[in-house]
Parts: sequence; C-alpha cells; structure tokens
Amino acid sequence: MVSQKVVIKNPTGLHLRPAGILCKEAMQFKSLITFTFKENTANAKSVLSVLGACVKCGDEIEFICEGEDEKEALETLVQAVEDGLGE
Repeated sequence: MVSQKVVIKNPTGLHLRPAGILCKEAMQFKSLITFTFKENTANAKSVLSVLGACVKCGDEIEFICEGEDEKEALETLVQAVEDGLGE
C-alpha cells in the first residue's frame, strides 16, 4: 500500500469534468484506489463517489493505492491533480 497527500488546485474543486478525468485515470490501473477527505473515504474509480466527497479548491486529499500497480497508479493520479485535471 502506498499513499500521498495532494492539494486540489482546480478553482471549482472536483466537479463533474475533473471528477470524470480523475476516474478515467484511476480506471487504467488494477489496484484499489481510494482517497480520504476529512473523515470520508471515496472510491477514485467512481464518479459518484468522487462527487459525493464534495472536495473544493484548496482542500487536501490523500490518495491510497493498494495492488500490483500501486506505485504507478499513485504517481499518475498525483500528477493528474497537480496538472489541474484538464482545467
């Protein structure tokens, strides 16, 4: 299991478009990929789960990846968030 914290930079937070991009990136991997925000855990492969976390700009989330390609998954998702998730 690997994990890393990252700050959401999107001005509107994780709304539908960036949530979709995040899920699309996460679904490339076999590992279980979740993130924690406040006391909630969300499945990064589910758009509804990501939207339900209500993550806003400036919020810090922690990705947790567990499985055979966990390191690559973590690097890819952190990079996607740092790049602004298409915005």
